[in-house]
Amino acid sequence: MTSVTDDLPLAADFPKATDADWRKLVDGVLKGAPFEKLVGKTYDGLKIEPLYPRAKGAAPVAGRPAAAPWQVMQRIDHPDALAANAQALIDLENGATGLSLVFAGGAGSHGFGLEPTADAVAKVLKDIHLDAGIGIELQIGPQSRMAAIHLAEYVKSNGVDPAACDIRFGLDPLAACAVWGSSPYSWEEIVPAVTGGIKGLAALGFKGPFASADGRVIHDAGGSEVQELAFVLACGVAYLRAIEGAGVPLAQAQGMVYARLAADADQFLTMAKFRALRLLWAHVEAACGLTPKPLFIAADTAWRMLTQRDPYVNMLRATIATFAAGLAGANAITVLPHTLALGLPDPFARRVARNTQALLLEESNLAKVSDPAAGSGGIETLTAQLCEAAWALFQQSEKAGGAFAALQQGLFQGKVASTRKAREANLAKRRDVLTGASEFPNLHEGETAVLKAMPIALAPYGDAKYKFDALAPIRLAQPFEALRDKSDAALKAQGARPSVFLANLGTPADFTARATFAKSFFEAGGIQAIDSDGFADPAKLAAAFKVSGAALACLCSSDKAYAEHAEAAAKALQTAGARHIYLAGRPAEAEAALRAAGVTGFVFAGADALATLQDAYVLMELA
Repeated sequence: MTSVTDDLPLAADFPKATDADWRKLVDGVLKGAPFEKLVGKTYDGLKIEPLYPRAKGAAPVAGRPAAAPWQVMQRIDHPDALAANAQALIDLENGATGLSLVFAGGAGSHGFGLEPTADAVAKVLKDIHLDAGIGIELQIGPQSRMAAIHLAEYVKSNGVDPAACDIRFGLDPLAACAVWGSSPYSWEEIVPAVTGGIKGLAALGFKGPFASADGRVIHDAGGSEVQELAFVLACGVAYLRAIEGAGVPLAQAQGMVYARLAADADQFLTMAKFRALRLLWAHVEAACGLTPKPLFIAADTAWRMLTQRDPYVNMLRATIATFAAGLAGANAITVLPHTLALGLPDPFARRVARNTQALLLEESNLAKVSDPAAGSGGIETLTAQLCEAAWALFQQSEKAGGAFAALQQGLFQGKVASTRKAREANLAKRRDVLTGASEFPNLHEGETAVLKAMPIALAPYGDAKYKFDALAPIRLAQPFEALRDKSDAALKAQGARPSVFLANLGTPADFTARATFAKSFFEAGGIQAIDSDGFADPAKLAAAFKVSGAALACLCSSDKAYAEHAEAAAKALQTAGARHIYLAGRPAEAEAALRAAGVTGFVFAGADALATLQDAYVLMELA
C-alpha cells in the first residue's frame, strides 16, 4: 500500500537557504528602500541586525550552579516593623526564598522603607530562621547604615552562627553619593569607614558579600546598558581596591563584592547585559591575578518602567524582566510589585510579585538550563558589543581617578543625561511605548488599592561638602501621567474630562484606522475622544460637533476622503465654534490649504505626541 507521504520531498531534496537568498527576498519587500532601515540601534549606538547566524564555538557564561534556581527575593519595605514582619512570614510561607530588607534612605527605597534601628530590625526578623538557607539582603544608605550593625548584633544575640547565614549587607556609599549628588566626606574619608565595617563583619564570622556595586542608580536615572555596566565595574573595582588596601588578601576580598542590576522589559538587551557583566568582571579578576569566580548578581525589575496608570500592565513588564534576568543567570531576583509607583503595595500586589517568579521557576522550569542564550547569534553579538563599549567607559572612569572622582567630574552624569534626553524624546513621540500610559490608555480604569503608611523621616546626613550632579531616579511615564492628573482634576471639579470630537469623514472603511489612532493619541493625555458616525455633509458634521460639547475636533479619514471633504469639513467645524481643529495623518502637499481652511495641527505616528497634548491643554485654557 502506498503512503500519502511517499511523494513528499525529503529535507535533503530542498536546496539549503543562504544569506543571499534571504537578502533577495528582503530586497523585494523593501522595494528600493535601504537595507539599513531594518537595522536597529540601542541607546548606546550598538547595532541590532535583523538576522544573525548561529554563533560558533560559543560557551555558556559561568553563572549560577547548573540547574540551581535563583533566590526568589521579596521586598520588605513597610515602615511599621511589625507589619513588615507579618508580610515577611507570609512571603516565606508562600514561595519566597529570600527577603530584601529595604531601609528608609536607601537608593531603592522609593519613598518607603524600614526604620534603621535595632528595635525595628529585631521586630522585622522575629520568627525568621536566618540559618535555614533564607537569603537576606540589605538595601541601605548612609542614613540607614547602622542597620547592618544592628542585623549583625541581632544574629549574635540570638545565638545564630553568622557563617550559617546568607546575608548580603549592601554597603554602597558610591550609590548614595550618585543619587544624592553630594557627600559630606571625601573618598579618602569614606574608605576607612566602609572597609572597617566589612572587616568587622567578617571578623564576626559573616561570609558576605558585604559591598554592593549597584547599577540600578544608572538605570533608574534613565541611563543605558553600557553606562550601567561601566558604573558597576567602576564601583566594584573601587570597593575591591579599598578592601585590599585595608589589608585583606585580594583572594578573600574577591568574595566580598557583589553586583546589582536592573532588569527591564527589553528581553534581549537585559539578557546580554547580565551575561556581559559576568564576562567583564571575570576580566577584572584575571587582571588582578585572580582565578575568576562567578560574580553574585542580584536583580531588581526596573523602577523606571513602572506606570501609575493601568498598573496591571506592570505585571507583564515585570514578567519579561524576570524571564530575561533568570535566563541570563541572575543569582537573586526581586520583582517590584506592580502598584509600587502608586504607594505601598497591598497583599495582592505582593502575592503577584512573588508568584511571578514561582511560576517561571516551578512551571516553566527556567532554571533547568544554564545560559540557554549561549550560541545565539544575536545575544552573543550584543553581549560582546556591550562588553567592549562598557570596558571603554570603565577605562575612562579609571583614568578620571575612579568612581568617586568620575562622579565629581560628571563623567557618568553627562552621559546619562544625554541618554535620558534621547529616551524622553522617543517616549514623547511614542517610538518607545509604555502600554497603558503613552499608548492604549484606559480613561475608565478603577482605583488601585495600596496600603496607607507614614514614611520614615530620617535626619539629614552631614553637610554636602562635595557636590556634583545627582543621578535622581525617574519613571518614564511621568509626563503622560501629569496630563492624566490634569484630566482627573477637571473631571472632579467640572464633572467632565477635556474632550476632542472625532470628526469622522466617509465610511467606516475610510475613517476607522485613523479614528482609532486619534483616540489613543488624545486619551494618552487624558483628553477623552468622542466618536461619531462618518459624515459627508459638512452641516451635519458641524451640528454633531456642537452637540458633543467638545473643545477640540480632529478630522479622521483616508487620504482620498481628505482630498474630497477635509477642507469643507474644517470650515464647517470652524464656523460651528471649533477653534482648534486637528487632522489625523500627515498633511503632505495639502498642508497650506488645510491650514487655510481651519486645521491648526496634525497628529500622526512619529509626531511629538507629548508636546501636542501639552499644547492642547494650553489651547483649551485660552479658549
